[in-house]
Amino acid sequence: MPESNTDKLADTADLQLIRDAAAEAGKIALHYYGKDPEVWLKNGQSPVSEADLAVDRFLQQSLLQSRPDYGWISEETATDQQRTGRKRAFVVDPIDGTRAFLAGDNQWCVSIAVIEDGKPRCGVLNVPVRKEVLTAVHGQGAFQNDRVISAHLPDDGRSYPVAMSRSHFNELPEGFRSKVAFASYVPSLAYRIAKVGRSELAGTFVRGGAHDWDLAAADLLLSEAGGKLLTLEGQTLSYGGERGMIAGRKPFSHDVLVAAVAGFDGEMLSVVRQLLSGHDNT
Repeated sequence: MPESNTDKLADTADLQLIRDAAAEAGKIALHYYGKDPEVWLKNGQSPVSEADLAVDRFLQQSLLQSRPDYGWISEETATDQQRTGRKRAFVVDPIDGTRAFLAGDNQWCVSIAVIEDGKPRCGVLNVPVRKEVLTAVHGQGAFQNDRVISAHLPDDGRSYPVAMSRSHFNELPEGFRSKVAFASYVPSLAYRIAKVGRSELAGTFVRGGAHDWDLAAADLLLSEAGGKLLTLEGQTLSYGGERGMIAGRKPFSHDVLVAAVAGFDGEMLSVVRQLLSGHDNT
């Protein structure tokens, strides 16, 4: 069914809202960047810093004040069950790539998406240190600093850059490995997927356990640029609930995924299935 003008206007207004909020959130994060903020471990493994929490507090207050009828899904805030059934919801990662942030790496970002009926409607990745702002609205393309980006394979005969672990790269089938080039690890998953969207990577494999907040904004950027983020069954993702969730994992969690430029997703899916035949994860 064709989208209404009301939906399009809502998407445009929401993009402006989350773009402005992400810009301010980036400034808050930079206040802590390189200054040894206090750090805790979630579940004894994943670091969270006072910067993550400060950014999350700002985004929750500012976004929900502007859209009090929207839901809220965030990495650093316990999801309000009163809000999970809302028509639209914010999906937020205040700092995607916290380890990079803490190490002084510049590949981390503020990630915000608005979803409706399980699908992203608009999204933004603000990459403050690199001064990059990536945006997308459903059906309206993907942009970096207001310039169109697109996902396509190299057309000059170069090998296709693929981001994955070195150990799995060494295990790739010979025919596939001969056409691809190992790409360095990108600590922010959202930013790594965005690199596929702007054709710096031909594809990447995503370990099982990535969450809505890692993926929603980047997924929209990639799809609007002409690429795909897919499950191993070749399906697109659903966000904001248990549909598509792996059995035994917590809500908003996804299984192994493949992100790829147009025309390369089929090969990527075939290869990751082969890799998984001998591994629990990728």
